[in-house]
Formats: sequence, structure tokens, C-alpha cells
Amino acid sequence: MNHSRIILAALGAFVAYVAVGFVVFALTAAPMKREFAKYPGVYRPQESMKGVMPFGMAAMLVAIFVLAVLYAMVYRGGSGLAEGAHFGALIGLFVVCAFVAHNWMMLNIGSTLTLYQAVSYFVQWVVVGVAIGLIYRPR
Repeated sequence: MNHSRIILAALGAFVAYVAVGFVVFALTAAPMKREFAKYPGVYRPQESMKGVMPFGMAAMLVAIFVLAVLYAMVYRGGSGLAEGAHFGALIGLFVVCAFVAHNWMMLNIGSTLTLYQAVSYFVQWVVVGVAIGLIYRPR
């Protein structure tokens, strides 16, 4: 394993995660924002999210670092783009099933918001996987 490339891949993938999240959730997702607003008892207001955002971002950086380590452990060679997209799609599917669908079951939210989240998070994690795949190189 190339430890310096793992760190670099994690940092690059974190930047990709934040960039895609900004585009999806801040710029292009007015319908999704309206869906989130329907559940004020479930989700924090945007203003109060700012206070806990540093912790959440730090946790995401750690999670992406873990994914970069896992990618390095399973990397079989080949195109970084293809391997990263495959890895990201698996992670995206995991997130949709273990987080989005689980939250739909546990939280009092509608299927429209659940669908928005499923598509958004899947795309976001595929991009993270691609970023890791493009940056990571074994020794």
C-alpha cells in the first residue's frame, strides 16, 4: 500500500465530495430543499446546521480516508477511472441501502425525499470513488 497516495486520494476525494455535495444540495436541488423543509421535526434548520457542520465534515473526511484504505486493499490494477467508478458504485449502493432506505424506514419522511437522497448520494459516492481511483497509485 502506498500510504502517501492513500492520504492524497482521501483529501482529493473529500474535495470532490464537498464539491458535488455543494452542486447537488446548494445549487441545483430546489425541489429537494422543499422536501427537506416538509420535515422540520426530523431535520435541523439550515442555520443550526452551521454549528455542527465542522464535526460532520471531520467525520466525512475520516470516512473517506477509510474508503481510500479499503480501495488500496482491494485494488487489482487497471484503469483508475474504471476501478474507482466500480468501487464508488458499490459504496453508493451500500449507502443507499444502509442509510437512505434505512432512514426511510425509521424516519417519518416521504418517498420523494428518499428518492432524491438515493440518487444524490449514489452519484456523490461514485464521484468519490472515481476521485480515489484517479489519485491512488500502488507503490
